[in-house]
Amino acid sequence: MSQGAFRGVFTIPSTPFDRNGDIEWGDLKRVIDFCVDCGAHGIVWPVNASGFPVLTDEERLQGMRVIVEQTAGQIPVILGVQGVSGHHAAMFSRRAQELKADGVIAMAPYVQELEDEGALVQYFQAIDREVDVPIFIQNHARGSVLLINTMVRLLNEVEHVEYIKEETFPVTHVIMGLIEQAGPKLKGVFGGAGGRYLLFEHPRGVVGQMPGCHVTDVVVRLWDALEAGDLKEAKRVYGMMAPLFALETLKGTSYPEVLRRRQVIKSSRSRLTTSYPTQDAYDHEALDDILKDLESLFTWREEPILYGTPEWIIGAKEVSTASNDSSVDTFDRAG
Repeated sequence: MSQGAFRGVFTIPSTPFDRNGDIEWGDLKRVIDFCVDCGAHGIVWPVNASGFPVLTDEERLQGMRVIVEQTAGQIPVILGVQGVSGHHAAMFSRRAQELKADGVIAMAPYVQELEDEGALVQYFQAIDREVDVPIFIQNHARGSVLLINTMVRLLNEVEHVEYIKEETFPVTHVIMGLIEQAGPKLKGVFGGAGGRYLLFEHPRGVVGQMPGCHVTDVVVRLWDALEAGDLKEAKRVYGMMAPLFALETLKGTSYPEVLRRRQVIKSSRSRLTTSYPTQDAYDHEALDDILKDLESLFTWREEPILYGTPEWIIGAKEVSTASNDSSVDTFDRAG
C-alpha cells in the first residue's frame, strides 16, 4: 500500500504454537485480523515479541507471506529482517521486497555482536541494497546496543534508514538525544517495551509505539488520548494497564496467554520451556483481576474472556467464561 510518514501503534503479532511446538498458521491469521480490528495503524513481524529467535529461517520466510497476504493492504506491514550477519539479513530483506512490504526493521546481529562501527554500517548497507522501502533500526539489548552517534551515522550513510525503534535505557533520554541530533533524515522514533513508557515517551516526540499485540485496542486508546492532548484520559488508561505491565515483568503472564484468554488463539505454548504453562495459580488469579479491569476498554469482543485458573494447573479451579468468576516472556522477549 502507498504510505506517507508512519505514525501510531504498529503492533507485533505473537506467533502461536500447538502442543507439538509447530506454528498454528490459522491462529496467526486470526491474530492479524485481531490486530486490524483493534485499530492498529501498522503490523510488525517477526521481531522479539513475535518470538523470532525460535523460528527457523523457513518459518520466517513463510510467515512473512502469511502476514502480508492476511493484512491485504489494510494497514502498513513492516517485516523483521534482522539476521546473524549482513548476508543473513539480506536474504530476509529480499523476501520483504518481493512481498512488497511497506518497510523493514532490523536489530544489529543478535548472536555475536559486531566489533566495530564500520561493521554495523556494512550490516545495514547489506539490508539497504535489497530494499526500496524505509528501514527501521531496532535498538535493543538483544542486539548490539547502538550509541546515538552510531545511529546518526547509520541515518546519514544508509540510504533507506529513516526510522528508529528505541528500547535501550534510559529510553526517554536516548529518544530525546536522537531527535535533537539526527537531523531531517530521521522521520521518527518509535517506542517499544510493550508500551510501558508511552506516557513519558509521547511528550518527548515519538511518532509511534510498537507493542506486543495482546491488548492492541487498549494501547490504541492510550495513543489516541495522547494524540488528542487528553492527558487525563491517557493517565486513566495507563493506570489501568500498569498492573499488566507489572505482571509481565514478573513473568506472571505472557502476550500469548492474554491472547488465549481473549480467545484469539487456542494455545499459549512456547518453544522456550518444556513445562507448560510457566504461570502458577496466583499469577492467573492476578490476571483475572487485571482483565476484569481492562475489559471495559476492549473494543475486540468476538469471544468472551476466559476467566479462572486453567485446568492444567495442579489443584486448579475450572476455567470459567463468566466475567463475574471470583476466582512475556517480559519486555518483548516472547517465544
